[in-house]
Amino acid sequence: MNETLVTVVGNVATEPEFREAANGAASSRFRLAASVRRWDRAKEEWADAYTSFYTVWAWRALAANVAASLGVGEPVVVQGKLRIREEEREGKRWLSADIDAVSIGHDLSRGTSVFRRVSQARQLPTDPVRLAAASAEAPAPAIPDREPAAAGAEVPPF
Repeated sequence: MNETLVTVVGNVATEPEFREAANGAASSRFRLAASVRRWDRAKEEWADAYTSFYTVWAWRALAANVAASLGVGEPVVVQGKLRIREEEREGKRWLSADIDAVSIGHDLSRGTSVFRRVSQARQLPTDPVRLAAASAEAPAPAIPDREPAAAGAEVPPF
């Protein structure tokens, strides 16, 4: 069966909800808002055209990392399988677009982020409060200041 894989760039619209099933399986979900921007010729500026909303689902270790890392309003890039859900509530038919996430990350074209690798050797805390406390114990690595190059100065390649 063919899967519809999508990559969606947008902002976290709701606080991620973390759940752990009785069997220990972790899941997180949040709403993602993706706005289309268009050039308004009359105003000569960029303007939002419309916004699409998706429910993003994360599982296992990704779920715990989402709960510990993402907050409302943060720009993210989500890659995963698109699922269109259809249900009936109070006699009305509802459609929703869900993404079963394979990968989620901050959109670095709109800001900076610090990565902390989770050790696979120890048991991952799946409770978001314990996970946040565990990540607070390990200090973030120092990021060297990057001064802009002086005029005419040689810039080393990456």
